[in-house]
Amino acid sequence: MIALLRGILHATTPGRVIVDCHGVGYEVAVSMNTFTELPEPGKEVMLFIFTYVREDQLALFGFSSAAEKALFEKLLSVSGIGPKLAVNVLGGMKPLDLVATLRGGDAMRLTRMPGVGKKIAERMVLELKDKLNEFAVAAAPPRVRHALEEDVLSALVNLGYQPQAAEKAMEKLGPAEGRTFEQLFRAALGELAH
Repeated sequence: MIALLRGILHATTPGRVIVDCHGVGYEVAVSMNTFTELPEPGKEVMLFIFTYVREDQLALFGFSSAAEKALFEKLLSVSGIGPKLAVNVLGGMKPLDLVATLRGGDAMRLTRMPGVGKKIAERMVLELKDKLNEFAVAAAPPRVRHALEEDVLSALVNLGYQPQAAEKAMEKLGPAEGRTFEQLFRAALGELAH
């Protein structure tokens, strides 16, 4: 089983990379978190690998940190979550934010990620809430959001923005108190346009 790849980053496309290890190119699926941390093609890269084997498929999933790989494995333990959905979930927010969201029981926040419906989100919280002890020390509780912020985030995701990018834009805007939905929405769109 392949557990780690170190080599030259040959090519990248969002969600997929090719790593050249001494003349052998390995195609690896990666989360958006890992993708954003990759060096330029031609530079050395090291990825923690999860090897997924089925009768009709052999796939490699790569992560920039051992913690992200461990969280991926935890997500796979949830019934109804396969490797592609687990990678999408990890791409939706930083690993420690995801741990804090799961431990806090915030299923609604999880539903903003592509492919995660209400039932899957609730199942993730139910099955993982008490199984993330190794991540507990570093995970801070998520900031409590104003209901208006949640509405704006939902609208941005529905427009096609990545959940992580939408959340960053909202964080830059500060508290929602004293603003209307339209004011907050326009300001968030302005942040995303930069």
